[in-house]
Amino acid sequence: MTDNRQWLINGRPKGRGLVDDDFKKVVTEVPECAEGHVLVKNEILGFDPAQKGWMENIGGYVAPTEIGEVMRGSGIGTVIESRHPGYSAGDKVMGMLRWQDYAHVPGGELHKIPDDDLLAANLGALGTTGMTAYFGLLKHGRPQPGDTVVVSGAAGATGSMVGQIAKIAGCRTIGIAGGEEKCKWLTDEVGYDVAIDYKNDDVRAKLKEHCAQSINVFYDNVGGKILNDALAHIAMHARVAICGGISRYEQGDMPAGPENYFNLIFKRASMSGFIVSDYASEFPEAQKRMRQWIKEGRITFKEDIQEGFDNIPATLKRLFAGQNFGKQMLRLD
Repeated sequence: MTDNRQWLINGRPKGRGLVDDDFKKVVTEVPECAEGHVLVKNEILGFDPAQKGWMENIGGYVAPTEIGEVMRGSGIGTVIESRHPGYSAGDKVMGMLRWQDYAHVPGGELHKIPDDDLLAANLGALGTTGMTAYFGLLKHGRPQPGDTVVVSGAAGATGSMVGQIAKIAGCRTIGIAGGEEKCKWLTDEVGYDVAIDYKNDDVRAKLKEHCAQSINVFYDNVGGKILNDALAHIAMHARVAICGGISRYEQGDMPAGPENYFNLIFKRASMSGFIVSDYASEFPEAQKRMRQWIKEGRITFKEDIQEGFDNIPATLKRLFAGQNFGKQMLRLD
């Protein structure tokens, strides 16, 4: 029987960063394929900041994790064996395949995907990353032509998508990112009108320079001080979409509320959070539009693909050190 390497959850990293001992590597046997299930050989894994929250059991929108379970994570793979009528050996599929070589998954939890040049993009631009940008901006930001849209974490996989969709909607876009290289990429390749380097610039002063009181939509991936700075510059009837809060993930606890939240009252503005799975029934149409925009060159994206099974935990850590440039993924050896 072929070995199945797995990374198990071995710690609760609440209030601190991830460490090596939070994961435990084991080797098990590949399970036999049960009725209604599919056996998948994992090929590419996707990584998101929310995975640390899943380990901490923070949030409540997913089932609690258990110490000793295989670490959760989305992936793409090839069907090795199927006892489900919807899949055949050789099909490319994606789903919650977890950190392991072989995934034994109920067929209803998988999605068949095209084996084309956008295969990996199903974990990024065409996956939950792209869908998060699409629905968070259009459903919660509700951009109008001429609006000023500001995005924190703009060089991340989601943030870079948000800016491009906002441009398609006819908006002026300002991205906040860390480092000269990322900011240059935002303006030169992604199409942001302005990029603010939070590592070297005074974000609040730069927002005042470029926006004054004119932020119509703020799409927040960071939280903390940057959210507070943006709230100081919102326009009348602004919309603030809360997607994530990577600034809090290292501490684990929820941050204090922003000091400038009362500006929501003064400006008759709204602030809302969302979980992308709320819009799962609308994914096919959104993915169709995203594919078309990519084909037309209106959407570009960057993929940061690491290599090797033993490098999986370190790849998740990259997200919290700001090392990833684009959608973080890993190709299994």
